[in-house]
Amino acid sequence: MAHGQWYPPEWPDRIRALASGELIPATPRRAATVMLLRDGEQAGVLNGAPEVHMLRRRASMAFAGGAYAYPGGGVDPRDDDHLVRWAGPTRASWADRLGVNGEAEAQAVVCAAVRETYEEAGVLLAGPTPETVVGDTTGADWEADREALVARDLSFAQFLDRRGLHLRSDLLAAWARWITPEFEPRRYDTFFFVAALPEGQRTRNASTEADRTVWIRPADAAARYDAGELLMMPPTIATLRALSGHASPRAALDAAPSQDLTPVLAQARMADGELVLSWPGHDEFTKHIASGSTP
Repeated sequence: MAHGQWYPPEWPDRIRALASGELIPATPRRAATVMLLRDGEQAGVLNGAPEVHMLRRRASMAFAGGAYAYPGGGVDPRDDDHLVRWAGPTRASWADRLGVNGEAEAQAVVCAAVRETYEEAGVLLAGPTPETVVGDTTGADWEADREALVARDLSFAQFLDRRGLHLRSDLLAAWARWITPEFEPRRYDTFFFVAALPEGQRTRNASTEADRTVWIRPADAAARYDAGELLMMPPTIATLRALSGHASPRAALDAAPSQDLTPVLAQARMADGELVLSWPGHDEFTKHIASGSTP
Protein backbone atom coordinates (compact mmCIF):
# COMPACT_ATOMS: atom_id res chain seq x y z
CA MET A 1 0.00 0.00 0.00
CA ALA A 2 1.16 3.56 -0.64
CA HIS A 3 0.51 4.58 2.97
CA GLY A 4 -0.78 3.11 6.20
CA GLN A 5 -4.38 4.33 6.17
CA TRP A 6 -6.69 1.87 7.91
CA TYR A 7 -9.45 1.09 5.42
CA PRO A 8 -11.65 -1.98 5.99
CA PRO A 9 -12.66 -3.77 2.74
CA GLU A 10 -16.31 -3.87 3.85
CA TRP A 11 -16.64 -0.08 3.91
CA PRO A 12 -17.87 0.39 0.30
CA ASP A 13 -20.71 -2.10 0.79
CA ARG A 14 -21.65 -0.49 4.09
CA ILE A 15 -21.61 2.97 2.50
CA ARG A 16 -23.92 1.80 -0.28
CA ALA A 17 -26.24 0.21 2.29
CA LEU A 18 -26.34 3.48 4.20
CA ALA A 19 -27.14 5.45 1.05
CA SER A 20 -29.97 3.05 0.14
CA GLY A 21 -31.50 3.19 3.60
CA GLU A 22 -30.71 -0.45 4.38
CA LEU A 23 -28.27 0.56 7.11
CA ILE A 24 -29.36 2.64 10.10
CA PRO A 25 -26.45 4.58 11.67
CA ALA A 26 -25.53 3.57 15.19
CA THR A 27 -25.51 6.33 17.80
CA PRO A 28 -21.91 7.31 18.55
CA ARG A 29 -20.69 6.73 22.08
CA ARG A 30 -18.66 9.44 23.81
CA ALA A 31 -14.99 8.55 24.16
CA ALA A 32 -11.64 10.11 25.02
CA THR A 33 -8.08 9.41 23.93
CA VAL A 34 -4.82 10.92 25.13
CA MET A 35 -1.67 11.82 23.22
CA LEU A 36 0.83 11.41 26.06
CA LEU A 37 4.08 13.26 25.39
CA ARG A 38 7.53 13.15 26.95
CA ASP A 39 10.45 15.48 26.31
CA GLY A 40 13.96 14.62 25.20
CA GLU A 41 15.38 14.57 28.70
CA GLN A 42 12.79 12.01 29.84
CA ALA A 43 13.72 9.96 26.76
CA GLY A 44 17.40 10.17 27.67
CA VAL A 45 18.28 12.41 24.72
CA LEU A 46 19.57 15.90 25.47
CA ASN A 47 17.56 18.50 23.52
CA GLY A 48 15.75 15.67 21.78
CA ALA A 49 12.41 16.17 20.07
CA PRO A 50 9.32 15.17 22.09
CA GLU A 51 7.92 11.67 21.70
CA VAL A 52 4.34 10.41 21.87
CA HIS A 53 3.22 7.16 23.47
CA MET A 54 1.38 4.86 21.05
CA LEU A 55 0.02 1.34 21.22
CA ARG A 56 -0.66 -1.20 18.49
CA ARG A 57 -4.13 -2.70 18.70
CA ARG A 58 -4.19 -6.49 18.55
CA ALA A 59 -4.97 -7.84 15.08
CA SER A 60 -7.88 -9.77 16.58
CA MET A 61 -9.67 -6.58 17.66
CA ALA A 62 -12.99 -6.04 15.87
CA PHE A 63 -12.33 -2.31 15.50
CA ALA A 64 -9.05 -1.07 13.94
CA GLY A 65 -7.15 -4.31 14.55
CA GLY A 66 -3.42 -3.87 13.90
CA ALA A 67 -3.63 -0.08 13.86
CA TYR A 68 -1.46 2.22 15.97
CA ALA A 69 -3.42 4.50 18.27
CA TYR A 70 -3.28 6.31 21.62
CA PRO A 71 -4.64 5.10 24.97
CA GLY A 72 -8.38 5.71 24.97
CA GLY A 73 -11.85 4.38 25.48
CA GLY A 74 -15.48 5.11 26.19
CA VAL A 75 -16.92 7.54 28.73
CA ASP A 76 -18.36 5.90 31.84
CA PRO A 77 -21.71 7.54 32.66
CA ARG A 78 -21.07 6.85 36.36
CA ASP A 79 -18.36 9.50 36.32
CA ASP A 80 -20.87 12.33 36.10
CA ASP A 81 -23.00 11.36 39.10
CA HIS A 82 -21.04 13.33 41.72
CA LEU A 83 -18.26 15.86 41.81
CA VAL A 84 -14.74 14.52 42.27
CA ARG A 85 -11.80 16.38 43.78
CA TRP A 86 -10.73 18.64 40.93
CA ALA A 87 -7.64 20.69 40.10
CA GLY A 88 -7.13 23.01 37.16
CA PRO A 89 -9.64 24.79 34.90
CA THR A 90 -13.20 24.69 36.18
CA ARG A 91 -15.68 22.11 34.97
CA ALA A 92 -17.69 24.97 33.45
CA SER A 93 -14.71 26.06 31.35
CA TRP A 94 -14.14 22.47 30.27
CA ALA A 95 -17.81 22.17 29.26
CA ASP A 96 -17.43 25.30 27.15
CA ARG A 97 -14.21 24.09 25.54
CA LEU A 98 -15.54 20.60 24.80
CA GLY A 99 -18.95 21.79 23.65
CA VAL A 100 -20.86 19.47 26.00
CA ASN A 101 -23.98 20.07 28.05
CA GLY A 102 -22.88 21.09 31.49
CA GLU A 103 -20.27 20.44 34.13
CA ALA A 104 -21.23 16.82 34.81
CA GLU A 105 -20.73 15.81 31.16
CA ALA A 106 -17.42 17.66 31.05
CA GLN A 107 -16.24 15.86 34.18
CA ALA A 108 -17.17 12.48 32.68
CA VAL A 109 -15.20 13.16 29.48
CA VAL A 110 -12.10 14.36 31.34
CA CYS A 111 -12.39 11.42 33.75
CA ALA A 112 -12.43 9.06 30.76
CA ALA A 113 -9.23 10.59 29.40
CA VAL A 114 -7.40 10.27 32.72
CA ARG A 115 -8.83 6.81 33.46
CA GLU A 116 -7.86 5.35 30.08
CA THR A 117 -4.32 6.70 30.36
CA TYR A 118 -4.04 4.92 33.68
CA GLU A 119 -5.73 1.71 32.51
CA GLU A 120 -3.71 1.32 29.30
CA ALA A 121 -0.40 3.05 30.03
CA GLY A 122 -0.12 2.93 33.84
CA VAL A 123 0.20 6.73 34.02
CA LEU A 124 -2.07 8.57 36.47
CA LEU A 125 -2.77 12.30 36.08
CA ALA A 126 -3.96 12.76 39.65
CA GLY A 127 -2.44 13.59 43.01
CA PRO A 128 -3.09 13.83 46.76
CA THR A 129 -3.22 17.65 46.52
CA PRO A 130 -4.19 20.03 43.69
CA GLU A 131 -0.50 20.74 43.07
CA THR A 132 0.96 17.22 43.15
CA VAL A 133 0.94 14.03 41.10
CA VAL A 134 1.31 10.52 42.46
CA GLY A 135 4.84 9.28 41.95
CA ASP A 136 4.41 5.52 42.03
CA THR A 137 1.41 3.48 40.88
CA THR A 138 3.08 0.08 41.16
CA GLY A 139 2.20 -2.52 43.75
CA ALA A 140 -0.53 -5.09 44.28
CA ASP A 141 -3.08 -2.63 45.71
CA TRP A 142 -2.73 -0.21 42.79
CA GLU A 143 -2.95 -3.07 40.31
CA ALA A 144 -6.09 -4.41 41.97
CA ASP A 145 -7.75 -1.01 41.59
CA ARG A 146 -6.59 -0.69 37.98
CA GLU A 147 -8.03 -4.10 37.12
CA ALA A 148 -11.30 -3.15 38.82
CA LEU A 149 -11.44 -0.04 36.64
CA VAL A 150 -10.84 -2.10 33.51
CA ALA A 151 -13.60 -4.53 34.50
CA ARG A 152 -15.89 -1.55 35.27
CA ASP A 153 -16.38 -2.92 38.78
CA LEU A 154 -15.15 0.48 39.96
CA SER A 155 -15.90 3.88 38.46
CA PHE A 156 -13.07 6.36 38.15
CA ALA A 157 -14.92 8.79 40.43
CA GLN A 158 -15.08 6.04 43.08
CA PHE A 159 -11.38 5.27 42.56
CA LEU A 160 -10.41 8.92 43.09
CA ASP A 161 -12.58 9.18 46.20
CA ARG A 162 -11.25 5.92 47.65
CA ARG A 163 -7.67 7.14 47.35
CA GLY A 164 -8.33 10.79 48.21
CA LEU A 165 -6.94 11.98 44.90
CA HIS A 166 -7.48 15.21 42.97
CA LEU A 167 -7.97 14.86 39.21
CA ARG A 168 -5.35 17.12 37.59
CA SER A 169 -7.31 18.56 34.69
CA ASP A 170 -4.60 21.20 34.32
CA LEU A 171 -2.25 18.51 33.00
CA LEU A 172 -4.54 17.91 30.00
CA ALA A 173 -5.62 20.04 27.06
CA ALA A 174 -8.27 19.31 24.43
CA TRP A 175 -6.82 18.99 20.93
CA ALA A 176 -9.40 17.60 18.46
CA ARG A 177 -12.74 15.84 18.09
CA TRP A 178 -13.54 13.12 15.56
CA ILE A 179 -16.72 11.10 15.08
CA THR A 180 -16.65 7.60 13.61
CA PRO A 181 -18.35 7.50 10.16
CA GLU A 182 -22.07 6.70 10.06
CA PHE A 183 -21.49 3.45 8.18
CA GLU A 184 -19.31 1.92 10.93
CA PRO A 185 -21.09 -0.53 13.27
CA ARG A 186 -19.09 0.74 16.27
CA ARG A 187 -19.19 4.51 16.46
CA TYR A 188 -17.42 6.90 18.83
CA ASP A 189 -17.58 10.63 19.38
CA THR A 190 -13.98 10.96 20.49
CA PHE A 191 -12.23 13.87 22.17
CA PHE A 192 -8.46 13.91 21.63
CA PHE A 193 -6.38 15.33 24.49
CA VAL A 194 -2.70 16.14 24.83
CA ALA A 195 -0.82 15.62 28.11
CA ALA A 196 2.75 15.55 29.37
CA LEU A 197 4.20 12.52 31.14
CA PRO A 198 4.46 13.47 34.84
CA GLU A 199 7.94 13.54 36.29
CA GLY A 200 8.79 10.23 37.95
CA GLN A 201 6.09 8.14 36.26
CA ARG A 202 6.75 5.53 33.61
CA THR A 203 4.53 3.99 30.96
CA ARG A 204 3.92 0.29 30.51
CA ASN A 205 1.73 -1.83 28.28
CA ALA A 206 -1.14 -2.42 30.68
CA SER A 207 -3.76 -2.84 27.94
CA THR A 208 -5.26 -6.19 27.02
CA GLU A 209 -6.16 -4.63 23.65
CA ALA A 210 -2.56 -3.88 22.60
CA ASP A 211 0.29 -6.20 21.67
CA ARG A 212 2.94 -3.48 21.50
CA THR A 213 3.64 0.03 22.77
CA VAL A 214 6.21 2.54 21.57
CA TRP A 215 7.52 6.00 22.30
CA ILE A 216 8.07 7.68 18.95
CA ARG A 217 8.53 11.19 17.61
CA PRO A 218 5.33 12.32 15.87
CA ALA A 219 7.21 13.21 12.68
CA ASP A 220 8.85 9.77 12.60
CA ALA A 221 5.52 8.02 13.12
CA ALA A 222 3.99 10.07 10.31
CA ALA A 223 6.90 9.21 8.01
CA ARG A 224 6.46 5.50 8.73
CA TYR A 225 2.73 5.82 8.00
CA ASP A 226 3.57 7.51 4.69
CA ALA A 227 5.91 4.62 3.88
CA GLY A 228 3.17 2.08 4.61
CA GLU A 229 5.00 0.70 7.66
CA LEU A 230 2.51 1.77 10.35
CA LEU A 231 -1.24 1.31 10.04
CA MET A 232 -3.36 4.16 11.42
CA MET A 233 -6.85 5.58 11.32
CA PRO A 234 -7.30 9.10 9.86
CA PRO A 235 -7.67 10.83 13.26
CA THR A 236 -4.40 9.34 14.48
CA ILE A 237 -2.24 10.40 11.57
CA ALA A 238 -3.96 13.80 11.40
CA THR A 239 -3.18 14.55 15.04
CA LEU A 240 0.38 13.24 14.67
CA ARG A 241 0.99 15.67 11.82
CA ALA A 242 -0.40 18.51 13.94
CA LEU A 243 1.84 17.56 16.88
CA SER A 244 5.02 17.25 14.84
CA GLY A 245 5.60 21.00 14.65
CA HIS A 246 5.95 21.46 18.42
CA ALA A 247 9.36 21.38 20.06
CA SER A 248 8.24 20.26 23.52
CA PRO A 249 5.25 18.88 25.41
CA ARG A 250 4.80 22.33 26.97
CA ALA A 251 4.65 23.92 23.51
CA ALA A 252 1.96 21.46 22.45
CA LEU A 253 -0.08 22.12 25.59
CA ASP A 254 0.24 25.87 25.05
CA ALA A 255 -0.94 25.49 21.45
CA ALA A 256 -3.96 23.34 22.33
CA PRO A 257 -6.41 26.20 23.07
CA SER A 258 -6.08 27.37 19.46
CA GLN A 259 -6.91 23.93 18.05
CA ASP A 260 -10.32 23.60 16.37
CA LEU A 261 -12.67 21.21 18.19
CA THR A 262 -15.32 21.20 15.46
CA PRO A 263 -16.22 17.49 15.09
CA VAL A 264 -14.76 15.81 12.00
CA LEU A 265 -17.18 13.33 10.42
CA ALA A 266 -16.52 11.41 7.20
CA GLN A 267 -18.83 12.07 4.26
CA ALA A 268 -19.70 9.66 1.43
CA ARG A 269 -21.26 10.57 -1.94
CA MET A 270 -21.58 9.29 -5.49
CA ALA A 271 -19.91 11.35 -8.24
CA ASP A 272 -19.45 10.35 -11.90
CA GLY A 273 -20.06 6.70 -11.11
CA GLU A 274 -17.58 6.69 -8.25
CA LEU A 275 -18.10 6.42 -4.53
CA VAL A 276 -16.18 9.32 -2.92
CA LEU A 277 -15.30 9.12 0.75
CA SER A 278 -13.85 12.21 2.41
CA TRP A 279 -13.10 13.76 5.78
CA PRO A 280 -13.82 17.53 5.74
CA GLY A 281 -10.64 19.54 6.15
CA HIS A 282 -8.40 16.52 5.58
CA ASP A 283 -8.04 15.99 1.85
CA GLU A 284 -5.27 13.38 2.19
CA PHE A 285 -7.80 10.77 3.32
CA THR A 286 -10.18 11.12 0.36
CA LYS A 287 -10.94 7.83 -1.38
CA HIS A 288 -12.39 7.35 -4.90
CA ILE A 289 -13.92 3.90 -5.38
CA ALA A 290 -15.31 2.75 -8.71
CA SER A 291 -18.92 1.59 -8.55
CA GLY A 292 -19.14 -2.06 -7.55
CA SER A 293 -15.47 -2.34 -6.55
CA THR A 294 -13.56 -2.36 -3.28
CA PRO A 295 -10.39 -0.38 -2.44
